[in-house]
Amino acid sequence: MSWLEKTEFTGQIVTLEPINLDHVEPLRAAVRDGELWKLWFANVPSPDQMENYVECAMRDTEKGGLAFAVRLKETKKIVGSTRFYNVDELNKRPMIGYTWYAKSACRTGVNRESKFLLLEYIFEEKGAIAVEFRTHYFNQPSRSAIERLGAKQDGILRNHQITSNGSIRDTVTYSILRQEWPLVKRNLLNKIV
Repeated sequence: MSWLEKTEFTGQIVTLEPINLDHVEPLRAAVRDGELWKLWFANVPSPDQMENYVECAMRDTEKGGLAFAVRLKETKKIVGSTRFYNVDELNKRPMIGYTWYAKSACRTGVNRESKFLLLEYIFEEKGAIAVEFRTHYFNQPSRSAIERLGAKQDGILRNHQITSNGSIRDTVTYSILRQEWPLVKRNLLNKIV
């Protein structure tokens, strides 16, 4: 049995639904809003890649991760995706990432509440000791969003990955520790309501 149970999370703004093939077309529509796959520093699937992206996310769930489609509660529209991945059950330390949203959902509270729901679950129900986030050094919107959550920068993994376009990525790592969670939670709750 996996450390993380396949479950749905519901907040005031969003519902996080375990990703499945029914999400392919709604996610294609979401990714077209803003064409974020064209950003050289972002790892966002194009509409043509969406079915493979969802299948990979589902396989990752079978290996202990947990991937979600993000649905707006008010409109029922799918606006993006996020997930737990590289889950280190032994050390109670997952990563949260593969996050992207339709441009219209950015800076609306969608990311903040999505991450709040994931963090609350992993710290309070699963007893995680830390949660890690990673992003491209040049992805300033992502770095700012991670920092607004309350995560602290741990460092930069230089020449960490070769990207799909052949460039070499420096990866910025962030984390939130178990002892930091109560303050991070209070801060996020103040921003959500």
